[in-house]
Amino acid sequence: MSVAVEERASLASRLTEIVGQDNVHTGAAVEARATDVFRAGAMPVAVVRPGSVEALQRVVELAASEGVRFTVRGGGASYTDGYSARDAGQLLIDLGALDRILTINSVDGYVTVEAGVTWAALRDTLAAQDLRTPFWGPFSGLAATVGGSMSQNTISHGSAAYGISADSVLSFDVVTADGSILSTGPAAVGAKPFMRHFGPDLTGLFTGDCGTLGIKARITLPVIARRPTHRPISFAFETFEAMHKSMRLIARERIEDTHFALDAALSQGQIARQERAGATLGMALSIVRSSPSLAAGVRQVAKAALTARRQIGAAKYMTHYIVEGFDDAEVKARLHRIRAINQGLGPEIAATVPAVVRGTPFAPLYNVLGPSGERWVPLHGNLPHSAVPAFHAAYMALLEARAADMKAHGVWCGGMYGAIGSGGFLYEIAIYWPDEITAYHNATVPADYLAGLPRYPANPTARAYVTQLKADLVDLLVAHGAVNFQLGRAYPYAGRLEKAPLGLVKAIKAKLDPEGLVAPGNLGL
Repeated sequence: MSVAVEERASLASRLTEIVGQDNVHTGAAVEARATDVFRAGAMPVAVVRPGSVEALQRVVELAASEGVRFTVRGGGASYTDGYSARDAGQLLIDLGALDRILTINSVDGYVTVEAGVTWAALRDTLAAQDLRTPFWGPFSGLAATVGGSMSQNTISHGSAAYGISADSVLSFDVVTADGSILSTGPAAVGAKPFMRHFGPDLTGLFTGDCGTLGIKARITLPVIARRPTHRPISFAFETFEAMHKSMRLIARERIEDTHFALDAALSQGQIARQERAGATLGMALSIVRSSPSLAAGVRQVAKAALTARRQIGAAKYMTHYIVEGFDDAEVKARLHRIRAINQGLGPEIAATVPAVVRGTPFAPLYNVLGPSGERWVPLHGNLPHSAVPAFHAAYMALLEARAADMKAHGVWCGGMYGAIGSGGFLYEIAIYWPDEITAYHNATVPADYLAGLPRYPANPTARAYVTQLKADLVDLLVAHGAVNFQLGRAYPYAGRLEKAPLGLVKAIKAKLDPEGLVAPGNLGL
């Protein structure tokens, strides 16, 4: 609904009664929170930041009574319009103040947190008890929240061994569109949320929904013992095909905890970023801190100084693995198997990059801008391994056909890759272009780093070109059978479903949100 000026003032006043004046933002203060990595939609009538689940319920009750639509923001590190407003009458609910870790039950093997807890905070708290969650966060975990990852489906730390974020959740407490609480798993009957499955999997229903079915207020995840030993390993490849084969074969054996792969454009951009951020000493310290022994850390730093930059500069594609185990013998056995699989595919290189990632798993959000201050937006598709070669060839052909136009607009692309279980392959494309930064970047990127970057004037022509390029690449991925995480409103979902599953999804949405107030437009609903 459209909200008149006097109605906006009344709504803001009533929200203030619930959460306090400091937690209701209107006017100019809205822009940074309402803009995502890529762009902003309409500016919402207000941003409200409840400090408790009970306050969240009251905010939703108020919105329902007034017929006000709303979206939900977690850490803000998304790019798919999932929390942007479609019209100026919407409300944006920021869950960042729901940041309490409520229960750590090491006997029954679970931890319960509020939705706004960051992955970095959860990791640090659990590490004090020598525990971790199986999946333990995306690389953006300084900002990314547990609730946001469960809504978006994400990968990174722990994904190679334990799957995506949705595979590491037991139970939700969901605030539905009328402000009531719906619990899933054994919690639905008042039992401890010590396991996920009790009848139909209601927990799974709310994963990857982009907030469309309700607001995840509390999340329960399994906890496991931390592995005391780890080692990194890296390889270089001349061709994409060799890299993909290596990743497919290694993923099939589930012998490492975390991995990622980069093409030359992204690898060399990371080097530039480290230099601009003055991160050399920090990189060395992080390697030493995270190495299995002081001697191993010193050797790794020496190897980094002597060879890593040369190897990164020369490699067309690189894979990076972090291998964990109960002791060094187990880790070395796993490394031996990885080396055996890679025989004839690509040489081993200095494992500086994964060593840095292990030492600083959640880095500041430098990468929401390019290495020279360019604007950045990623997109991705998850493909079955059999479809990867054809998509890669089609993508390379598209880049070749558009090379002149991209050069004219200052647009360039890089690639990041990952294996999804034993059967899937994440193909992520990062697009960069010269353009002005937004309120989001000013609020998110560390000020000292931002101050050292070049600045560009507003570039609506290049921005429009990138918007169309992004849409065309999404279409290309879909044409090759890709499915997506972080659906928001950027990837097709409802329009791709067959009649029966679409009818079921719509029926569930109508039951939980009959007035269509929650995250309108997300998932194509």
